[in-house]
Amino acid sequence: MKRVLFVIVLAQFLCTSVWFAGNAILPDLVAYLNLKSNFLSHLTSAVQFGFIAGTLVFALLAIADRYSPSKVFFVSALIAGTFNLAVCISNIPASALLGLRFLTGFFLAGIYPVGMKIASDHFQKGLGKSLGFLVGALVVGTAFPHFLKSLTAELPWRFVIYLTSALSMIGGVLMIMLVSDGPYRKSGMALSLISFLSGFKKWQFRSAALGYFGHMWELYTFWAFVPVILTTWKNQFTAVDLNVPLFSFLIIGSGGLACIFSGLLSQVYKVKTLATIFLFLSGVCCLLSPWFMNQNSIGLLLIFLFFWGLVVIADSPLFSTLVAQHAPEESRGAALTIVNSIGFAITIVSIQLMGTLTSVLNTQKVYIVLAIGPIVGTLTLLSKNESTNNKH
Repeated sequence: MKRVLFVIVLAQFLCTSVWFAGNAILPDLVAYLNLKSNFLSHLTSAVQFGFIAGTLVFALLAIADRYSPSKVFFVSALIAGTFNLAVCISNIPASALLGLRFLTGFFLAGIYPVGMKIASDHFQKGLGKSLGFLVGALVVGTAFPHFLKSLTAELPWRFVIYLTSALSMIGGVLMIMLVSDGPYRKSGMALSLISFLSGFKKWQFRSAALGYFGHMWELYTFWAFVPVILTTWKNQFTAVDLNVPLFSFLIIGSGGLACIFSGLLSQVYKVKTLATIFLFLSGVCCLLSPWFMNQNSIGLLLIFLFFWGLVVIADSPLFSTLVAQHAPEESRGAALTIVNSIGFAITIVSIQLMGTLTSVLNTQKVYIVLAIGPIVGTLTLLSKNESTNNKH
């Protein structure tokens, strides 16, 4: 079983490297295609919107429940890698670039939530730990293009695309060759266009989903704007030569360790309690961000961003665990997928809002807005806990 978990985690890491591949090379794309400097929010939202569309289709058709999840993962990985590779077409129009990032995101819907479905089909006991490793792989995979960019700074920007596309395809091959359908999978489910809604009838499922939605308001916007935060600070305090791609990778990627740590903690402490604590801490970081971002100390800023990068994602495998545990067994794949879909829809609103605020206000204070999600999510989780306590 350890081998199966290792392969799932490795495949998830390799395939999700295409997620932020466009973000890592954004300055090169801006220069090459004469794009506007605020293109970041549009590029990131295109992937997110594609993921939302994909998760809706996958959920409505219950694809991961009706067909072999490993085969779904394999096909999605190949197609996502192909659309990611198409970004290298010479003189590609901005509209086509956004379209390709949309299609890449669409087939990521067959990778991230399906990977969780595969893990939940193999591991019922210790699911929190397993999903901790799995989401950790997603985090590192998401950050990896920034690392590739720092290594290939002297090479053409297309190398980042070549490498991430190849990694995605390799991940899909590993999954189909080495991971069979799990022993806890229920197969042969009939098509039902409303099967994904069945989970929302359960209070525990709704509670986990609402907490997850608050978490998602902050997470991807923070990840997308880490390079912007570092670049803005570098331009304000010019005495320090800061390797923005490398530190972007380290800050985002360090969250992978937080996911593993929180997954291990879930074996000892209540999953919902841990999720509430981490969500609260990330909200505190949002509120304190203006002070740290305006200090003339790169060490202080990096310590703060690393801490933020840890707590902003540490609750993700915990929410995934809660959703997976409380989803109906016969439609677990669809339930996981639709919660992902709604969560990523929320990220588009957040990313676009932040893109507008940073271009209009030009101040580091705007990141306080990210606290909205953690505050709402934390209050929801706490109120639910109180109602539960009152019943007993």
